[in-house]
Amino acid sequence: MSQTIDLTLDGLSCGHCVKRVKESLEQRPDVELADVTVTEAHVTGTASADALIETIKQAGYGATLSHPKAKPLTESSIPSEALAAVPHELPVATADEESQQLLLSGMSCASCVTRVQHALQSVPGVTQARVNLAERTALVMGSASAADLVQAVEKAGYGAEAIEDDIKRRERQQETAIATMKRFRWQAIVALAVGIPVMVWGMIGDNMMVTGDNRSLWLAIGLITLAVMVFAGGHFYRNAWKSLLNGTATMDTLVALGTGVAWLYSMSVNLWPQWFPMEARHLYYEASAMIIGLINLGHMLEARARQRSSKALEKLLDLTPPTARVVTEDGEKSVPLADVQPRMLLRLTTGDRVPVDGEITQGEAWLDEAMLTGEPIPQQKGEGDSVHAGTVVQDGSVLFRASAVGSHTTLSRIIRMVRQAQSSKPEIGQLADKISAVFVPVVVAIALFSAAIWYFFGPAPQIVYTLVIATTVLIIACPCALGLATPMSIISGVGRAAE
Repeated sequence: MSQTIDLTLDGLSCGHCVKRVKESLEQRPDVELADVTVTEAHVTGTASADALIETIKQAGYGATLSHPKAKPLTESSIPSEALAAVPHELPVATADEESQQLLLSGMSCASCVTRVQHALQSVPGVTQARVNLAERTALVMGSASAADLVQAVEKAGYGAEAIEDDIKRRERQQETAIATMKRFRWQAIVALAVGIPVMVWGMIGDNMMVTGDNRSLWLAIGLITLAVMVFAGGHFYRNAWKSLLNGTATMDTLVALGTGVAWLYSMSVNLWPQWFPMEARHLYYEASAMIIGLINLGHMLEARARQRSSKALEKLLDLTPPTARVVTEDGEKSVPLADVQPRMLLRLTTGDRVPVDGEITQGEAWLDEAMLTGEPIPQQKGEGDSVHAGTVVQDGSVLFRASAVGSHTTLSRIIRMVRQAQSSKPEIGQLADKISAVFVPVVVAIALFSAAIWYFFGPAPQIVYTLVIATTVLIIACPCALGLATPMSIISGVGRAAE
């Protein structure tokens, strides 16, 4: 039976791209009609959404399913094994689509996001992948295994960890955020403690120029700056090297090039000043230290913002109790929430928070459902009525049978939707990612082009002025503004959005 599937497209930029995708889809025997634009595709036929998405990926573009939409949160279905065992009992809710969340490490900019996202989307079985730079997480939809996803991310040059339990993932995310914040804080303090005094002293007293009187002092400062680069900025150089091995360039690449070239040029002037004309004996030690310090400061602010914004999800996760009271033939006993299974019989009394979704089989109670409906007045519930995880029993006592547990409860689906909202990107954000992906190669190309102009057409000594110009371009292009502006915008934006 024919159906129409709507897909959201990614990576198309012109009419040629549209034509390529349209031809790829229409070549399939199970596609009757394909209407393609730069941003979306409407496909009529018998092909499945996964097959269409895979065809578009093979054409070199990305696609995600936008219609048919997922079923409403309140709908549930019964797995086949449950139907065979209990044909007329409560339905068991299942996830409309399998989703996995990965904790990522090693990402520093939007170009990293693009690379990780493409790596995840290339894994067979993945229908959608959203990477959140602010929280260093990836939300992956589809049937791919966690091991395959982690392997794809590691192959792209980054770290990944899959943790299924929400509580463990939250604890791990908090531990990582706190450790990262502390590390960037001391690295920023060390670098700025060297960079600021050197910059102020050079501007007021020495003008950053090497002379016979201050050569030894500047040499000592150069060695101190090298120590700062190793201990406070070593992660920039390690990440840049990993990116080089993977054939990519990130903001870390630009920082490593800018600070490294600045230090090498300054040390060359310091050791062999006679090779450089007087006007070219300017030193850039303070630039290396200040760039490392400011960007580490930005990363520290970003880590603090991630920690704060994740508390909005923590509040949702805290709505479920750690244990549930299960009724068995031997009586009542408290068990960990993770051990509760569908069709178990549970008891609720006054003050209890509902652990899982279910249906009341005996008794009456007044439940506060404000977290779901916003209704401040408690609702009366009796036999046959549904209860939802996270709601609170204000008065009464009931027995209820579990129908949805773990990631299948209404509350878990709400949390999943919040994560999807946090990981989604507007069109302007996607445009920024595309620009960032080519920003570093363009900057390096401009530096090389400028150096070539001065080498072939500049005054003597050409090699000296070539180095000066290339160093200047790289230092100016180092993302100090991005390193500070992006985290500050995350603090004021993402945190509010998460709430």
